[in-house]
Amino acid sequence: MTGAAAALRLPGDPPGGRRAVAMWSIGVAVYFIAVTYRTSLGVAGIEAAERFEVNASALSTFSLLQLLVYAGMQIPVGLLVDRWGTRKVLSLGIVLFTTGQFGFALADSYPVALACRALLGCGDAMTFISVLRLGARWFPARRGPLVAQLAGLIGMAGNLITTLVLARVLAGFGWTPTFAGSAVAGLLGLLLVLGFLKDQPAGYRAAAPRHDGPGYVRRQISAAWAEPGTRLGMWIHFTTQFPAMVFLLLWGLPFLVRAQGLSMEGASTLLTLVVLSNMAVGLVYGQTIARHHRARAPLALGTVAATALLWAAVLYWPGRTPLWALVVLCLVLGACGPGSMIGFDFARPANPPERQGTASGIVNMGGFTASMTTLLAVGVLLDLTGDNFRVAFSVVFLLEALGVSQILRLRRRADRRERERIVASRVEAVHVPAQT
Repeated sequence: MTGAAAALRLPGDPPGGRRAVAMWSIGVAVYFIAVTYRTSLGVAGIEAAERFEVNASALSTFSLLQLLVYAGMQIPVGLLVDRWGTRKVLSLGIVLFTTGQFGFALADSYPVALACRALLGCGDAMTFISVLRLGARWFPARRGPLVAQLAGLIGMAGNLITTLVLARVLAGFGWTPTFAGSAVAGLLGLLLVLGFLKDQPAGYRAAAPRHDGPGYVRRQISAAWAEPGTRLGMWIHFTTQFPAMVFLLLWGLPFLVRAQGLSMEGASTLLTLVVLSNMAVGLVYGQTIARHHRARAPLALGTVAATALLWAAVLYWPGRTPLWALVVLCLVLGACGPGSMIGFDFARPANPPERQGTASGIVNMGGFTASMTTLLAVGVLLDLTGDNFRVAFSVVFLLEALGVSQILRLRRRADRRERERIVASRVEAVHVPAQT
């Protein structure tokens, strides 16, 4: 075992093994489906604008509302996961996001479609935190960074299915058959969860939090927020995730087609490149952080710096940006998802097992709040400036600057608190009470 791995070895770690992989795989499969549903609008934005007869601002409201619900649900979902367990919360999430996807297939008016996307966002919000908790309950802490990055990688594979498969199915079969047919996957996921999923290994029991009404909610949130690692994780997630999320979820395809003059096929290929880059970088980041724990903050800040540099080059290139620069931008955007996962690597060791869901909810709220803000700002600025993407996408730099300032403010405090917690855990593990 390496020094970094040993540093993360804490008392009470679950054993891992093949059964852990099987249980975790069920949870990740559900997350894969949820990401497919979440990103389906990214390849159907132009068709949605025509179907519901809406402008850019109204179109952005679809994703904005979905992310608003998602972000707003993060802390409640974290509390529910800590209290109910993974299986119950994941089952409820599947029912909600599958119903939302099927309703979106049948929607023929803008208000109904909005309600369906909100329902989808509510169910989607229950998936990733559940998967993180599942990994923490089935795998030892030293595997945490790699397990989390792999979950994000498989989730991005759902995005890959959206760009490669769903876009072509939509072009060939139309709106209703495409979205209604995809809802079948949710039903299969529900059968897997109800039939096979277990919350934790037999014999493993994390300390149970006290569930005494409103006091429980206040204690969980306050205790998680009091940890500098939780707040640092939230700001890392905030700063790294949203540029790629906004690009993939809604505005990447219109930007590449309308502002850069690419064909729909060429734009879809570049979106696919973002997803493939995400999957490759996720493996590298996961392995690197698992072996070199101190690489977390440099990797996160490096991701932000590279993203800002490439966005500036593309947006302010005289005339249309050359294809090679767009390719490099998409490769760099692929690092945003793995970069955001580093936020959980700060929150995880800062909180005990019985508070992991709540802490993860706080972290996950960061990136989706930034994505929601940017989606709305870009849509409004496009309408105000007559589709000037250069002006509209400049909002990315403002949010990155805010996030970096908070990361630098919290970084040392979180590192110091984490070292104190690891030392305290080791002392507790070797202490033998005196005989009476």
